[in-house]
Amino acid sequence: MTSATPASPGSVPSPSAPRPPVPAAPPDVPRDVAPPQAPETAAPPRVAAPTDAAPAPRNAGTRATAPPKPIAPRSGERVRDPFLDNAKFLAITLVVTGHLIEDLRDVPAAHALYFFGYLFHMPLFILLSGYLSRNWTFSPGKARKLISGLAVPYAVFEAAYSLSRWLTTGTLEFSLLEPYYLTWFLMSLFMWRLSTPVWQQLRWPLAVAVGLSLLSGMSDLPDELSMNRTLGLLPFYVLGLMLRPADLEFLKGRWVRLAGAAVLAAGLALAFRFHADIATEWIRWRSSNTAIGVNDLAGSAIRLGLLTAGAALVLAFLAVTPSRRTWYSGLGAATMYAYLLHGFVVKAVEPYYGGLRTPAGVALVIVLGVGLTVLLCSPAVRRLTGWAVEPDTSWAFTKIRRPRSRPSR
Repeated sequence: MTSATPASPGSVPSPSAPRPPVPAAPPDVPRDVAPPQAPETAAPPRVAAPTDAAPAPRNAGTRATAPPKPIAPRSGERVRDPFLDNAKFLAITLVVTGHLIEDLRDVPAAHALYFFGYLFHMPLFILLSGYLSRNWTFSPGKARKLISGLAVPYAVFEAAYSLSRWLTTGTLEFSLLEPYYLTWFLMSLFMWRLSTPVWQQLRWPLAVAVGLSLLSGMSDLPDELSMNRTLGLLPFYVLGLMLRPADLEFLKGRWVRLAGAAVLAAGLALAFRFHADIATEWIRWRSSNTAIGVNDLAGSAIRLGLLTAGAALVLAFLAVTPSRRTWYSGLGAATMYAYLLHGFVVKAVEPYYGGLRTPAGVALVIVLGVGLTVLLCSPAVRRLTGWAVEPDTSWAFTKIRRPRSRPSR
């Protein structure tokens, strides 16, 4: 009897040769289903193209395919929230129009609108800044962004506005520690953002911030570092730090929107009724109680009322802000351009307000303010002035040094 020669790999056994026994199926495979045999020449798998036909039932012998997954954003690409961009654009519109009508306040309607806007337009900006700073840490990347996004533009525009004042009034004063005109916001935001980790460690951060705000009104603080506004408006930044996405979703509810519209309407009506009875310095947050002419007890009560009214109007404004994408959502990403640049326009047109000191003139200036805001947030202005508002300072930094991992023992 001749012994059988073992077949070489890939050869086909003859029909007369005994078939090798089929190995037993593993315990988790039914015994009536044989293990899949790999074909000798495996064809490349076919990828089914998406069609409009209904999927075949499971008992038809076909395997159901999972629905396509949504395309994820690219690595490093930030997905912008249209709700926040809408709120930022509407807020900067209030700021620009408020500054444009400031020199028209001898018209009662202009003074009432100015008073109403100043109650909450900067608190709104500050609250949004706090909300967007919730994840701020002392990491190298965020620290460099703080320098390039706030410190450098502050120095550039502090010098630019000082030069503009010298050309128009003949007075040349320049100090990096004493902000001029609207540059105070960059100085204060720089200080607030540095303090973010501190507020995140406190049990009652908002109560502490309100206490500091009230105490700041009891002292004649220096103008350096914009201390009056930095401390006086601090509660709005801390409130923004405390907000969560679920809180903003709550503001988008139907009944909350109706309540927000009612609060704004009531606030506007009260502003028209009492704007002449309240000193304008209260809503500017730059003077102490004694400088305004009241004692500390009365001043603290007024400040607490202004903080409460400002918070209510800010939340009401957010409640009526559209959450869908609008024609101005893209402009909301460039609000810093409108903020830093509109001051030059305001100072240039104020001497020519002679024939506009009427209700119709105030309305015209407001319409022009909206148009100016759209222009200053446009891509064309961003390309022309990006070197000053968003300067590239990467050349000034060293490479980020990553900590070396210690070898495990």
